[in-house]
Amino acid sequence: MNVLVLVGSLRAGSTNRQLADAAVAHLPQGVESTVFERLADLPHYSEELDHDDALPQVARDLREAVADADALLLVTPEYNGSMPSALKNAVDWVSRPRGAAAIAGKPAAVLGASGSPRAAQWAREEGVKVLTVAGAAVLEDTVGVGASFQAFEEGRLSDADLDAALRTLVRRLAGTVEDARSAA
Repeated sequence: MNVLVLVGSLRAGSTNRQLADAAVAHLPQGVESTVFERLADLPHYSEELDHDDALPQVARDLREAVADADALLLVTPEYNGSMPSALKNAVDWVSRPRGAAAIAGKPAAVLGASGSPRAAQWAREEGVKVLTVAGAAVLEDTVGVGASFQAFEEGRLSDADLDAALRTLVRRLAGTVEDARSAA
């Protein structure tokens, strides 16, 4: 099983990247993860580019990464009360072509970290909405980390209850994939 991780903060030392790393550490044994590192390289989605002869290689690579993944983990900061454009753009690219999109039916979960005490609540809500509209099978529960600049210690969340919630959500995502495989 492979979980594809999309981190909305493009800054190398971001707390959202730390949250993604903490989440990946909680994946069950045997579950692999891959972070798509090229969100900054994606051009803004345009139907003019969405043709085989014009499709940018990075968009093709993202679609293939989503198609090859068993589940998605979207990790979002909150910019002006919403998710960053890099994540929204990535979802736009993988939601096409409608009806045969790589994201269709893909199990997904949303996490978010913010320096504010609201824990990226609006961005997480936006992430669930956008993924759902795009066709993913999104877990409604999310995990948010507030005051994120002080929330991590040695790569883990310092709040034991929050870390337990993260572990539970990540394992539920992996369990969703296992349940779908069993039903097939």
